Amino acid sequence: MTVHPIGAEPADDDLPEVVRLARALIRIDTSNFGRRAEPERPAADLVEAELAAVGITAQRFEREPGRTNLVARWRGKDPALPALLLHAHLDVVPADPHAWTHPPFAGRIEDGMLWGRGAVDMKDFAAMIVAAVRRLVGEGFQPDRDIVLAFLADEEAGSDLGSVWLVEEHPEVFAGVDTALGEGGGYSIDIAGGRAYFMNTGEKGVLTLELTARGTAGHGSLPAIDNPNLRIARAVTAVGGSSGRSS
Repeated sequence: MTVHPIGAEPADDDLPEVVRLARALIRIDTSNFGRRAEPERPAADLVEAELAAVGITAQRFEREPGRTNLVARWRGKDPALPALLLHAHLDVVPADPHAWTHPPFAGRIEDGMLWGRGAVDMKDFAAMIVAAVRRLVGEGFQPDRDIVLAFLADEEAGSDLGSVWLVEEHPEVFAGVDTALGEGGGYSIDIAGGRAYFMNTGEKGVLTLELTARGTAGHGSLPAIDNPNLRIARAVTAVGGSSGRSS
């Protein structure tokens, strides 16, 4: 075990590879300020080099200069099997340094935690993908099916320069994919002294309802007890209350 002086941070060589990669990505400021920004290319350079070091070649796609999307296909044993897509975005929401405990792009490690913009959303997962692939390739592992690795631009501003454009203009890079794993909606929680990570298997969507209520007609001066308007109001209130929130 390496002992570090109080206040000192571990060197890259002392870190697990996934932490090293995540910290390196965090230290690249990929703040997305819209179309005038060019944030993703340096981060894509890093990911491309890490994959190339284990023999996986990536393709670059840019709708606008600097807005780099990186896609690689890790070949499996059976190309006839449906492919799996692992994807992460490399851009982050801009950060106000004055609002942070530690500088948002310093990648500081303190109390066993990695601090920085992108540590949760979602350079951590990008690092997990790269680290896992590098380790498995190094161990001689080959997946049964093709695995497509995508590192995308512009997610924080609508993905017009990232996944939306890529799917529309270069769908061939996703050929054969029938399952995708990416940014999830669940966060970790502490349970009995340990940390649990949730698997997000679904997302909320849109549901359109048509409600019909019937009652007894009567004079306006004597509203009926079974007034259909009140029934509709109660039904709408019940639907709104099902989330546990009210407005």
